Amino acid sequence: MKQGIDRRTFLKETGTLAAAMTLPVGLVKIAWGAEREETFTFAYISDAHLTQIEGNRFVRNFDKGLQRAVLEVNFMDPPPDFVVFGGDLAQLGKKEEIDHGLEILKKLTLPVKWVIGEHDYYLDLGKYWEEKVSPLHYSFDHKGVHFVTLASILTDDDWTHNRWPSPEERMRQMARLDNPQGSPFMVKKAQRDWLKEDLSKLSRDHPIVILSHSPLYKVFKPWNFWTDDAEEVQAILKPYKNVAVFHGHVHQILYNQIGRISFNAFMSTAWPWPYPVSYSQVPNRVPDITVFMNRADPFKERDATGWGGIDLAGGRSFAHHYQLWENSPRTLKKSPEGKHPKDTQYQNKEDRIPPQRHY
Repeated sequence: MKQGIDRRTFLKETGTLAAAMTLPVGLVKIAWGAEREETFTFAYISDAHLTQIEGNRFVRNFDKGLQRAVLEVNFMDPPPDFVVFGGDLAQLGKKEEIDHGLEILKKLTLPVKWVIGEHDYYLDLGKYWEEKVSPLHYSFDHKGVHFVTLASILTDDDWTHNRWPSPEERMRQMARLDNPQGSPFMVKKAQRDWLKEDLSKLSRDHPIVILSHSPLYKVFKPWNFWTDDAEEVQAILKPYKNVAVFHGHVHQILYNQIGRISFNAFMSTAWPWPYPVSYSQVPNRVPDITVFMNRADPFKERDATGWGGIDLAGGRSFAHHYQLWENSPRTLKKSPEGKHPKDTQYQNKEDRIPPQRHY
């Protein structure tokens, strides 16, 4: 790359602009340091679901999503400070799937912070992940912002240890979307106690970013878009004035505001999920403020997958830019005086592109 060339010019000259503008990676821009207003960015990739077919054969479509996300991050100029992987690297938690994902992600030129997903966990209860990838929960500080990574995909001991004839069957049960044999996710008491102790060192004004896999509020229990002890986690976060939660898992545009806590979902590099309103037999708790992503063609494998970028400033305002692969870009904004986030283009129902609720 010649000196001083910007990323757009470079990609255009190398013939990759059209592809790179729609790659599945989140870019988060923070101007939120506790000690100084120092802007920095980090990228967010989530929900790759790499699936082994046999031996060294894997589902190519899911591989390509993750590979293109890595390409996008490496072409960012200036580069982000680090990358967050938001969970579900594997589909069935196999060592081969995790190793395959690590092989793809090692091409990143930046350090990676890891969040574990349920698909990474329930085969061996996170043992291989802890050996090869990262702890299940931890915290770190970066330029005045305190980051906390939680394993939000735990569940009760009876379901985990006593119900299944094999680890493979336990994994298959938890890997399903609409599964009456599943169990709600939890952070659990030991981790909540750790979180409370970890945050106790901070002032109430200190900026905090929580990284989880599942949303830390309740959306739809039958599909496990749900964290059973979410309110208890929120109670720990409630005293702090500047808190943002970033999560994956739901494979869709989804956002919420509870008190001073903002919640933002990232999309998947693998496939999109429908919104729970399409399952009309059971009530859902999709936030009223969320304007649904428009999935115009459910037969296009990349429609409604993509990446987004967040500009975050002190918890008082943010702009989340969703870049969809085969659909219209979206921007979500919250102003300092606003009560909750709003979609800049489609907030008014008459402006929305149908279909927004049917898949």
